Amino acid sequence: MGIRERLSGNESIALAMKQINPDVVAAFPITPSTEIPQYFSQFVANGKVDTEFVPVESEHSAMSACIGAQAAGARTMTATSANGLALMWEMLYIASAMKLPITLACVNRALSGPLNIHNDHSDSMGARDSGWIQIYSETNQEAYDNFIQGVRIGEHKDVQLPVMICQDGFITSHAVENIELLQDDAVKGFVGKYEPEHYLLNEKEPIAVGPLSLPSHTFEQKRQQAQSMINAKKVILDVAKDFYKLTGRQYDLFEAYKLEDAEVGIVVVNSTAGTAKAVVDELREAGIKAGLLKIRVFRPFPADEIAGALKNLKALAVMDKAESLSGVGGPLAAEIKSALYGKAHDMPVVNYIYGLGGRDVKTDDIKKVYDDLMEIMKKGSAKDTYRYLGLKE
Repeated sequence: MGIRERLSGNESIALAMKQINPDVVAAFPITPSTEIPQYFSQFVANGKVDTEFVPVESEHSAMSACIGAQAAGARTMTATSANGLALMWEMLYIASAMKLPITLACVNRALSGPLNIHNDHSDSMGARDSGWIQIYSETNQEAYDNFIQGVRIGEHKDVQLPVMICQDGFITSHAVENIELLQDDAVKGFVGKYEPEHYLLNEKEPIAVGPLSLPSHTFEQKRQQAQSMINAKKVILDVAKDFYKLTGRQYDLFEAYKLEDAEVGIVVVNSTAGTAKAVVDELREAGIKAGLLKIRVFRPFPADEIAGALKNLKALAVMDKAESLSGVGGPLAAEIKSALYGKAHDMPVVNYIYGLGGRDVKTDDIKKVYDDLMEIMKKGSAKDTYRYLGLKE
């Protein structure tokens, strides 16, 4: 039986951590993820878990401590946002290169500058090529469920990669929603006991972790990392099947919302999907065949599956809550266009940069995107494929 509760997204992640009872949590506070280690440290202080909590002086040190702990054989977790993730940058690459399945809660926030504590996806999108699995969450329920699944995914013998579970800062991290929790023993049974094959504290197998790698080996090591990311796609789906059996909540690589017969559609990430679904429902009632694809798994990127879901649209908009500053569009649009190349070559695809620095995105904004798509569908093409939504001009 599930436990009905009302929690914020940060509380949900902290509670998932408590139920998992990891060996080590190392963290440094940064808005809007501060509450996660704050709540969890209270569980430690009150004896609810036997986790070693390591309060450090910076996020770089937090990830360094996580790397050392995980390499030693400990199940390890942390949480951060924005500039905190950026300060971890060097260590993110090291964690993935050493194939250490650390679980990180990333509460998405704009990456300075200018200094802004509100939501967009510039932090995690900037880390998209660091070798971490990235899973995104529309709601508090999804953040909780994804975090629990993320532990299983990263620790799988065919993966062994760190996992980043993302949710929107303040929008879900601080907003209270109804949520269904698992019983503690169900969570512990689902994630299982962490039993690494190779670890520093194994006296029967002395090893070095993260030594110097010269041209004779680095290429092959990177190929192994890449293969682990490729393997992760199947593991993510297998773990989702087991989670469905446990909870009745079904997850996939993405959510296709009313896409089966859609003529126009958009691609979004995280909480904007909820706003967009309301618009899709309204448009459907008006006889407009609108649809939505919500990205759940961004790394590994499910290119073939996404192309299959979108290929029959007559016009598509990709909404990026991050600006890649490439002069041609955002990071999500680049991935989607690449996935569609050769599979839906004639489909007009436009990219909207929106919501930077926490600017509100309302149903009227989403309606405008669909209105634009209807015009593009009629014309069969789009002149301007790189656009801003809600910009003061």
